[in-house]
Amino acid sequence: MSQAALDVDAVLQRWRRRVMKRDFGHKALRDLDLPIDLAQLDVLMAVRAPANEFGDEEATCETTVGTVALRLSIDPSRASRISTDLIRRGLVQRAVSQQDARRAVLELTEAGGRIVEAVRTYKLLVLGSFFRDWTMEEIQTFLPLLARFSEWSERAEQPGGPVESEIAELRGSLAGIVGDGG
Repeated sequence: MSQAALDVDAVLQRWRRRVMKRDFGHKALRDLDLPIDLAQLDVLMAVRAPANEFGDEEATCETTVGTVALRLSIDPSRASRISTDLIRRGLVQRAVSQQDARRAVLELTEAGGRIVEAVRTYKLLVLGSFFRDWTMEEIQTFLPLLARFSEWSERAEQPGGPVESEIAELRGSLAGIVGDGG
C-alpha cells in the first residue's frame, strides 16, 4: 500500500498544481470571451449555488453575502467587495429577503445567469468529451470511488485519526531540527 499511496500522491501533486493555477477556469473565460475574472465567476456560481457543487443543504435558501463567503471559504469583506462589483456590472442584484425584510439577498440578473449557464455548459462539453471514451460501467465505478476518495482529506483533519501515534513519533523526530531564526 505504501507504493500505491506514493503513486496517488504523485498524481494528486500534478493535478493540484494545475488546479491551483486554475488553468481550466482561465481557459473557459478566454474561450467564452467573458469580461470577468475567476473570483467574480466564483461569486456568480456561489450566488447560483448548485447544491452538487457546494454540498450545502441551504442551496435552495436565499443567498446573502455571508452565504457566499461561507460557500467559497473567503473573508466576508472580500465576498462583499466582489458582490458589489458584480452588482455595479449588472450581473448580480440585491433583493429583499422573503423570509426577513430587514435582510438583503443576492440574486443573479439575467446576464449573470447567462454567464453561469454558459460556463456550466462549457464544463459539461469539455468533461463530456473526456468521458466520451469511457464506458458507462467505468463511469459508474469511477464516481463513487472518486467521492469516497475525496473524503480522505476531511478524515485526515480529524483529531485522533488512525495514524495519530505515528505522526506524533514523526513530529518528535523533527523536534529541534529548524531554529526559530533568532
